[in-house]
Amino acid sequence: MSLPENLLASRDVPDDVRSGLSRVRSRLNTVARRIYWLETAGSTNDVAARLAGAGAEEGTVVVAETQTAGRGRMGRVWHSPPGAGLYVSIVLTPPHTPAAALLTLGAGVALAEGVQAATGLGAEIKWPNDLIVAGRKLAGILAESAAQGGALQFIVLGFGLNLRPAAYPPELAQRVTSIEAETNRPADRAVILAEILAAIAERYADLGQGRFDVILGAWRERARSLRGSAVEWDSGGAVMRGRAEDIDDTGALLVRAGGSVHRLVAGEVRWG
Repeated sequence: MSLPENLLASRDVPDDVRSGLSRVRSRLNTVARRIYWLETAGSTNDVAARLAGAGAEEGTVVVAETQTAGRGRMGRVWHSPPGAGLYVSIVLTPPHTPAAALLTLGAGVALAEGVQAATGLGAEIKWPNDLIVAGRKLAGILAESAAQGGALQFIVLGFGLNLRPAAYPPELAQRVTSIEAETNRPADRAVILAEILAAIAERYADLGQGRFDVILGAWRERARSLRGSAVEWDSGGAVMRGRAEDIDDTGALLVRAGGSVHRLVAGEVRWG
């Protein structure tokens, strides 16, 4: 496989991370058989997409110490201070459409499970792709797909997880948190990364084998504060307001406004 030029600067996976992954190797399946560890990347999702386009095998992982152009949903900037977080992307090729549609929800479950297994910290999931602790953002997920001729080629599943406090912009400082801020002890990046990747591999296997009810049930358990939460969204040039009720079997958000239930799958949702 011909590597993109910016990966020529990739370095060996750190020893602590190799050791952490070796302890969960039996749970990883195809995930992390190949890892690219970068000092700096514009976006790990972009690097992983280039690798996938060049023929990288499923489960290839890209990790960066820092990102200069990290992003979240709706093109928002994901601040990626050096050494303050895990910035990770994984190349996946879901076998069928339902699995692809539920990948972000399954990844949210896995991220929460991995964090809890590694640190004991319980986090809630905020639809569709954030981990929240005490109302503040701990992690975010961004899944981006590539298709050709109407057929899905691959999905890059990216996540950013705040490990320790950092100098965030003022508008974010009170809205984000980190593993260390919540646990009051050092965050072991190797153990946390290993547990998250193992959990992703396990939940991805659930999706691949059609165990969608298992994913949806686990997601609902991690999103108990969803029901009744105030929601705003834009529709046809108007601002709509309602209360979240649930998700449906495809992962869409169900919101009651007046006497109707609206199914939200795209666009900007603003939580009250």
